[in-house]
Amino acid sequence: MRLRPRSIRVRDTLIATMVSLFAFGLPAAGMDLLIRNATEQRHYRDIEYAARREAAVLQLRTPPRDPVPADPNGVDLIQVMDAGGRVLYASGEAGRLPISSARPHGRQLFRNLAQCDTGHGCLFVHVTRMNLVHADPPRTVYIYTATEVPTILAPGVLELMTVTMVLALAGLTSWITWRTVGRTLGPIDAIRRQLAEISASDLSRRVPEPGREDEIAHMARTANATLDRLERSVSRQRQFTADASHELRTPVAGLRANLEDALMHPADVDVEGTLEAALRDTERLEAIITDLLLLARLGTGGGVFQEKVDLADLAAAQVSGRGTDIRTNLASGVIVTGVPMQLSRLLGNLLDNAEVHTDSHIDVEVRRERDEAVLSVTDDGPGIPPKDREQVFRRFTRLDSARSREVGGTGLGLAIARDIARTHGGMLTVEDSPRGARFVLRLPLSA
Repeated sequence: MRLRPRSIRVRDTLIATMVSLFAFGLPAAGMDLLIRNATEQRHYRDIEYAARREAAVLQLRTPPRDPVPADPNGVDLIQVMDAGGRVLYASGEAGRLPISSARPHGRQLFRNLAQCDTGHGCLFVHVTRMNLVHADPPRTVYIYTATEVPTILAPGVLELMTVTMVLALAGLTSWITWRTVGRTLGPIDAIRRQLAEISASDLSRRVPEPGREDEIAHMARTANATLDRLERSVSRQRQFTADASHELRTPVAGLRANLEDALMHPADVDVEGTLEAALRDTERLEAIITDLLLLARLGTGGGVFQEKVDLADLAAAQVSGRGTDIRTNLASGVIVTGVPMQLSRLLGNLLDNAEVHTDSHIDVEVRRERDEAVLSVTDDGPGIPPKDREQVFRRFTRLDSARSREVGGTGLGLAIARDIARTHGGMLTVEDSPRGARFVLRLPLSA
């Protein structure tokens, strides 16, 4: 099993450290080689020039010089040795201790080397083999020229400096990464702590949103949006439970009372009337349950196939066959995207509500306003006071006797209509009308 750091901060810091070691190490190694090679080439060039000048002096059969004068370029370690390794001539700084015992290989005439095993310290050494044919007797000599190796080029010194510099830069990069990632992950830790404190009993709390525009801010807003949806879903579930327990209790109690009375006094009970009352209570229970389940499904936003719907065609289909006098003004080509069955239910609920309250006729209109589709249903009944226009969309709301349960409604029709409008990205409101109530649905037009 591979062991990997669990902390993003530690992992990112380790990755940054490794990357910085490669990023700084490779150029540093290249610079080390360039510096060393350039410096060595310059020193070897100087001592090679000094050896050539000394060879020219010996070639001209000038009298021996002892000590050998220093080279103009500052090369002060010069020796001329015979084949036996005896120093014949030397500069004052070189002395009589041989600079080196190295000789050119095979038929080579010269050789460059660096050595630290002599009494002169670490040196760059150039040795040239020269045959003195004019000497008596002819002989072979070796000219040694050398210069001290700079301290920075001593074995391991430049490499140690390079490694130290790379480690320092990598350490600085690691520290900056550690601080930066820590500051970046700070809001995430705050979001995590806040999420840990949120429970099902209190979904009103939200995670803090950073003031900047980055991925963490988007994540925080997404988390809050998810919490909003979760809170609404839980609220709907609680509302569903409360509504169901409240509204189902009355018909169930009536149904049970009728049945118990029939069992206790079978001879005194009108069987047909009892069964009809039980059937009415059962139908009302079925209608309430159906509407409550529809509201619950609308609240979850479950994926339902949507298609393009012509509101004029939909309104014409709903109006057809109703006994009430309905006047229509339907503009063609007003297309929205939605679930046809749900939009039909919305319009049907509005028409059912209008039929209950109208005195003589209902007006249905479909039109286009800028980038919106507008569908309105207007009755000529008593209307709705402005202060009550939002209350009519609440579940089981009754504003007057006309909305009593005896008319057969469940008290959920307008609540269902508004929820359908919201799930389609629109809004259902009550607007002013010269007479009666005017319900207006606004939906975005289909592209």
